[in-house]
Amino acid sequence: MQPTPSSASGPSPMPAVPTVGIIRVLTSDDPTAIAEHGRLLERHYGFPTFSRCIPGQPYGIHDQESERCAEPKIVALAREMAAEGADTIIISCAADPALERTREAVDVPVLGAGAAAAAVSLGLGTRIGVLGITDEAPPGVRAVLGDRFTGAVRPREVRRTTDLRAPHGAPAVLEAAARLVESGADTLLLACTGLTTIGIRPRLEDLLAVPVVDAVLAAGLMASYTRTR
Repeated sequence: MQPTPSSASGPSPMPAVPTVGIIRVLTSDDPTAIAEHGRLLERHYGFPTFSRCIPGQPYGIHDQESERCAEPKIVALAREMAAEGADTIIISCAADPALERTREAVDVPVLGAGAAAAAVSLGLGTRIGVLGITDEAPPGVRAVLGDRFTGAVRPREVRRTTDLRAPHGAPAVLEAAARLVESGADTLLLACTGLTTIGIRPRLEDLLAVPVVDAVLAAGLMASYTRTR
């Protein structure tokens, strides 16, 4: 039986073809919302996906404590998804929570959205500005960017991914991104996958005329190289 693309959290048939498993770190009981990043990757890259979210985190990952709580849940969910047939797993969070632990736990490639976005950014610019929901860039992103990192900005009044969907979210993102470019950034890295959810990347590129790297799309690009053909 062909798998249903982007199936949400809960029991599902084992995929019959190589399939990318998407781990969402924002808890939701809405199957459409859970599957959103998977559907985006299907449209862009053509591979099938199925999506699950970790439990008990309605605000996702937004600080050290929420990341600590999420890590064992991510590892457990990755094991389940690999057992169900995922040939590649994407942790759809730019903080790359539990990335190394998950790679040790399963026998398929595991990709972190943050590290993937940083790698793509290096191919596009020399002064990378990081836009996210924390005051500092995620450590994994900083490690990959090295001396090409030029600064990090958090939009005003945005501290959790759910804040991005508030009325002030998109205007605050646009203003923060403009500050990064004014300070010298020649490429922007979106260090929160909630920025993918609100679809802000095209508006940023039109407004600021610099490349903008979406972390979910970057992880999907990497996944297109890991999958069995």
